Amino acid sequence: MIPSLIEAAAVNGDLQQALIATVEHFGAQAGTIHWMESGGLKLASHWNIPPPVVALIGSVPVGKGIAGLAAERLEPISICNIQTDQSGQVRPGAKGTGMEGSVAVPMLVGGVLRGVLGVAKVEAYDWTEEEKQTLLEIGERLSPRAETAG
Repeated sequence: MIPSLIEAAAVNGDLQQALIATVEHFGAQAGTIHWMESGGLKLASHWNIPPPVVALIGSVPVGKGIAGLAAERLEPISICNIQTDQSGQVRPGAKGTGMEGSVAVPMLVGGVLRGVLGVAKVEAYDWTEEEKQTLLEIGERLSPRAETAG
C-alpha cells in the first residue's frame, strides 16, 4: 500500500515531493527517478545526491550500474553496502553519494518499463521483499502512462 503523502504528491503531479516522501518513508537519505528515454535512462528527479554524482547519473545505459540493471532485468536490484560491494554491479559514481544501502526498482506500467526509482541509506542495509514490493507499487504509481511517456 502506498503511503498517503506519496499518493498525494503523485495525484498532484509533484514528482520531487513524491520522491522526497518516498525517501523519508523508508528512513533513507537519498533518491533518484530516471525515465526511460531513447533507449536509456535519463535523470528526472533526485534528492540529496551530490552535484558531481548528478552529473554522472544524468544518463544511465540500460544494463549498467544499479539503475541500469533494474531496467534490464525488470526486477529490484539491492546492494547492502555500495561502498564495499565487490559484485561489479556498482558503478564508481555511486560510491560518490556516500550512501551504503541502496535499492533500485523498475517503474513498470502494464509490464512496460517507464523508468527506475532508486532509494539509498547512509548505513549498510538489507532491503526486505516487502519494502521492494512497496517500492515497485510506488514506482508504478509515479510512472508516466503510455500517452505521456517519452
